[in-house]
Amino acid sequence: MGLGLQLSQKLTQSLVLSPQLQQSLALLQAPSLELKALVEAELQQNPVLEEVPETEMEAREKSPETAGNDEGDSPEPTDFAEPPEDVKFDAATEKPSGEPVDDFQAEFEKLVQMDQEWREQFSSANAPLQATAEDEERRQFMFDSITAEISLSQHLIEEARDTDLSPEQQAIAELLIGNIDDYGYLTAPLEELAAANNLPLAQLVEVLKVIQSFEPVGVGARDLRECLLLQLERAGRQESLEYRIISDFMDALGRRKIPEIARGTGQTVDDVQAALIRIARLEPRPGRSYLNVTEQYVAPEVFVQKNGDDYTVTTNDEQIPHLRISNVYKDMMSQGGDNAEVKNYIREKIRAGKFLIKSLHQRQTTIANIGREIVKRQREFMDQGVAHLKPMTMSQVAEVVGVHETTVSRAVSGKYIETPQGVFELKYFFTGGLETSTGENMSNTSVKDLIAEIFKGENPGYPLSDQTVVKMLTDKGINIARRTVAKYRDELGILPSNLRKVY
Repeated sequence: MGLGLQLSQKLTQSLVLSPQLQQSLALLQAPSLELKALVEAELQQNPVLEEVPETEMEAREKSPETAGNDEGDSPEPTDFAEPPEDVKFDAATEKPSGEPVDDFQAEFEKLVQMDQEWREQFSSANAPLQATAEDEERRQFMFDSITAEISLSQHLIEEARDTDLSPEQQAIAELLIGNIDDYGYLTAPLEELAAANNLPLAQLVEVLKVIQSFEPVGVGARDLRECLLLQLERAGRQESLEYRIISDFMDALGRRKIPEIARGTGQTVDDVQAALIRIARLEPRPGRSYLNVTEQYVAPEVFVQKNGDDYTVTTNDEQIPHLRISNVYKDMMSQGGDNAEVKNYIREKIRAGKFLIKSLHQRQTTIANIGREIVKRQREFMDQGVAHLKPMTMSQVAEVVGVHETTVSRAVSGKYIETPQGVFELKYFFTGGLETSTGENMSNTSVKDLIAEIFKGENPGYPLSDQTVVKMLTDKGINIARRTVAKYRDELGILPSNLRKVY
């Protein structure tokens, strides 16, 4: 059988999104802070776009013609300074008298050259401008003044360098520190490290003991048991009951078999429970304080404010630059004469700018309509809180708003709403539900909140089982399976009944 190449034709159907549609979807899906960066990038790329000055926007908001109504309607298109009139692309457009074409052509060529130079400046990696010694000193002082968080490994290496370890032991210390994870545990077995690096195991054990004397207390431990024992040893509590429990009854401690621990230690159940409380105060993750926790800042897209007996829904327009087409380029279009190149260049830029402005209007309108529908359907939540959240799907909102379900999904992705009950992600309000015995629908979030309240009010000596909670919910008219209760309990971070029991 011979091998060969063969050409064949195949007819298929595929959905291809135009660049304009892709841009519109990207603007719809982007949160406000990311959207601001996208719009500013378009301002840099499209010379016909300009941002409306804040003074002009304030004057427009104060004028009665542009003031918003009291019902929280979405802003009028003029808020984004969309051109009040379409730009005419007819070749026979009249030129204003007294404006020679030669002057316009020179100005246009100059603008094109400036635009090209601007792009080259930001796209190429040119050498920085020469600065004076004073400027360099000021710049270095600024960088030296910036405080940077130190990692756990950097902290441990600095501590190792301050010890009396020999150069050979310093190298072993850096090897061990490199295998300590972010929580402070040594993840690689000492035997493997010794074999891989051709080092005596005794030397690694000796250096590890030095590292385990560093701060934070418990660092360098190989498991949770060793970590807790190191903390108790540092505090001089080797003779305490909690030290004995961790040392000899770690497995029973993990299963909270308190009576078994009491029999093994010869102590009373009350004494063992008091020791467990002290053990709970120890740090199971010594490196936690050195973790780089990135704080997330959110800017609500929708604001809900109570106005009398009703709610006002507004969108956040402050984070979005207000754009318009520059009148300079509209005048240049009318002065371009018969130059097709000039007209085509400006025409495409103006069309792109107008499409961007239109997409921003459409985005804000869609989000505002979705926000109003959420408030309409979740009125009891706005009044009374999470327990009164109603089940709601994206398809229901999409049908009322007049868009596709995927559009609603993009519009609520990564966006937040500020309500009288707090700030929530828009997706929070889209949840399934259960039907009660009275025929009413109750959201899964409300059921989970109710389960949390039930567990919160239980007797610690007689913790409620999942089946008992099912019966309690059934008495309230909520039919739910035991496995669903177990699932919600796990999501709430509540342990099983045998691990919650207090003797």
